[in-house]
Amino acid sequence: MINKATVFQTETTPLSTFWTQSPEALCGLLHCKTDGLTTADATSRLTEYGPNSDVTTKTTGLSKAIMRRMLEPLSLILFVAGFVSIATGDITGGLIIVAILVLSIGLDTVQEGHAVKAAEMLRKSVALKAEVKRDGIFVQVPVEAVVPGDMIRVRAGDIVPADGLVMEGNAFTANEAALTGEPYPVEKRPGTVTASNVGEASNALFRGSVAQTGEAIALVVGTGGKTIFGAAASALVQEQALSPFQRDLREYGLMVARLTLALVVVIVAARTLLGQPILDTLLFSVALAVGLTPELLPMITTVTLSRGAIRMAGRKVIVKRLASIHDLGAMSVLCTDKTGTLTSAEITLASSLDPMGVDNGRAAKLGAIAANLGGDRGALDAALLKGSAGASDGWSLSGRHAFDFTRRLGSVLANGPEGLILIVKGAPEAVLALCSSQCADSLTSAIGDKERMAALEKVRALAEDGLRSIAVASRPWRGVVRNVETSDETDLIFEGFCAFADPPKPTAAGAITRLAAAGIKLKILSGDDPVVVRRLAGLVGLSAQSVLSGADIASMSDEALAIQVQSVDAFGRLAPDQKSRIVRALQARGAVVGFLGDGINDAPALKVADIGLSVDGATGVAQAAADMILLASDLEVVADGVEEGRRTFANILKYIRMGASSNFGNMLSMAVASLVLPFLPMLPMQILLNNLLYDFSEVGVPFDGVRAEATAKPQVWDMRGLIRFAAIMGPLSSLFDFLTFGILILVFKAAPEEFRTTWFLESMVTQILVIFIIRTNGRPWRDLPSPMLAASSLLALFVAVVLPFTPIGAWFGFVVPPFAVLVSIGVLVLIYLILAELVKPWAIKTTSKLVSRRGGQAVWPPLKAA
Repeated sequence: MINKATVFQTETTPLSTFWTQSPEALCGLLHCKTDGLTTADATSRLTEYGPNSDVTTKTTGLSKAIMRRMLEPLSLILFVAGFVSIATGDITGGLIIVAILVLSIGLDTVQEGHAVKAAEMLRKSVALKAEVKRDGIFVQVPVEAVVPGDMIRVRAGDIVPADGLVMEGNAFTANEAALTGEPYPVEKRPGTVTASNVGEASNALFRGSVAQTGEAIALVVGTGGKTIFGAAASALVQEQALSPFQRDLREYGLMVARLTLALVVVIVAARTLLGQPILDTLLFSVALAVGLTPELLPMITTVTLSRGAIRMAGRKVIVKRLASIHDLGAMSVLCTDKTGTLTSAEITLASSLDPMGVDNGRAAKLGAIAANLGGDRGALDAALLKGSAGASDGWSLSGRHAFDFTRRLGSVLANGPEGLILIVKGAPEAVLALCSSQCADSLTSAIGDKERMAALEKVRALAEDGLRSIAVASRPWRGVVRNVETSDETDLIFEGFCAFADPPKPTAAGAITRLAAAGIKLKILSGDDPVVVRRLAGLVGLSAQSVLSGADIASMSDEALAIQVQSVDAFGRLAPDQKSRIVRALQARGAVVGFLGDGINDAPALKVADIGLSVDGATGVAQAAADMILLASDLEVVADGVEEGRRTFANILKYIRMGASSNFGNMLSMAVASLVLPFLPMLPMQILLNNLLYDFSEVGVPFDGVRAEATAKPQVWDMRGLIRFAAIMGPLSSLFDFLTFGILILVFKAAPEEFRTTWFLESMVTQILVIFIIRTNGRPWRDLPSPMLAASSLLALFVAVVLPFTPIGAWFGFVVPPFAVLVSIGVLVLIYLILAELVKPWAIKTTSKLVSRRGGQAVWPPLKAA
């Protein structure tokens, strides 16, 4: 049986756009009356529809979170490698592998625990009590007890507890900025509207908005998850998909697992058929498997990302999820809300015009006097006072007629340097209807229908530029000083217009240009009017030729939307689910998408995006859904974060590429040698020592510098490019291994112990020294490594070269090679390094041509000390 709550307010029912219905029609659908519910009926409906609350987030226990990370392919490989190392006698190496992995999993679990807080932040942001009409009287009930069919009363300062249709309104306005992106208070009044968009529903209240002025009575239509607010909550409790970095890491782990398993099976089978000792074969195969695993990858990744997080904090970016640092560097499209990110979210006085449309401060001056003496202290009044500072000095209040939302105007009787003046301000069409003359350039002339039409045409022109206008009129006061009445607001002189804007931040255009230069497209996703969005897009340098509205998107299929989002940069009047739908459409075409937002209506898109960005001062919901929080609400901070993210990922990719090519070459050499030589080419303990020393040589990678070209474009983990690079550099290393084998066997007739020692030395020297070559696409003597990387590499090299000549070397089965052998190997190493430097540009060129499936560029991340 399907509960009614399951199908309530879906896209296929009239309740999805309830504000287009009449009260009678809604009451028919809800089976209620317009005078409220009885207690018994409300109790029955509460059972039927469920509580007016959101789905509780399913909290993942600590053990479950840890287990999920342990079951990742790479984690399983490393755990097996660690335990096998312990079982084969390398207790120290095995414990190091396990300890590193445990530490990495622990840090990852702690960093990503923020997701559990999202729904709780939502619940804390809504009202605890609601005023509803039960049994004929208004009573206070818990907000969870509000049901469809209830009549609610909302007063100034209240948080609206549910979605509903306004039945009565008295000067009622609501702040819906967090829901729709509209920066101005929205007037709400009874009546029917035909618009299908939430932002144009002037007769509807929405859960989570805040009553600014007046009082309203509304019929509850949607509760809980069937509200606009509830849709955001339901998106947050959904399990988040793997990020691009997590997907790539999983893919890399699976590749290593397959390669390791295949190599072990081939070697065991071949050596068994050749009659080699089974125990030695198994130990050797296990050592090879351990050698192929990137034991230090979790540590390198965690340290590099953590260091990146510290550096990003210095650039005013707080990282909540470490993997998001890579995702920020891979980002190719940034979707951003308008209010508070591109704009200052502070209404300003843009211009003061006389009736002819000429700049003149008279209207703003009179408007500021009215705002100071008798305004409602709303956003427009605050802008007037700030824009005309000091204009009201010397003026006092003698009478007032409060703003009437039905007539859409208000007035004050001001006494000052010009004597007693009645000042009226309000909606242009309402004020103009009361004017009999107009004043322009100090000349007063009669005003008729033609002049009124011309004035309203100027208002429409200002609106097309994204500006909101009010009209200001006045007249000298005649008669006794008293309070102003409606009958006094006649025979006015039209003084002009005050136009207001939510202007773009001074840094917005420059930041967008900087992001574009970094290969990142920017798109505006706003709940505000498309006209306003179009103007803003033009001001900040984006394409404003086409702006899609929420109504346009609602009529499109996913396939059509995926095509449109490629060419359209601005979107207006979007519902929360439409923002997330646009993000998915961009992802469907291969983009790595970031979303920057600060409102409740942004939470679903923040959750769906590959990288969610919020700002300090944003709603708790937005911050809980985001992966990073910007301490400064500025796109310049995003650009700084992108650069830092790319630098961080470049160093991670360096370790993976170095390790993959080195391990592949070494294991290929060992596998071939084990099949053609009558003895093991290297003992299992020697293989593990080789692997451990090489890994140690790379612990300085997180501290290495990065060249500017590595941060110029979005970076992605290109698996094909990685494999191809390893396939070029690995066999080159193996070629010189085979030359070493030939010299030792054919020229020097080396015994097994001498063979193993010499090859160990050759392998370690070539592996470590080639780090300084392949870490940069420039000449290694020009692009020097960081001191930390140089120290770790040279220390590991020193230990590897000295160890065979010490008494400890005997524990590992080493002997001192003859001087002639060492000289020969030294010559081979020199030739190898020269060839590696010559082949490197070809390998780099090969990888740089590859383009990721997610829309980024496979950038070689070379390095120069930053």
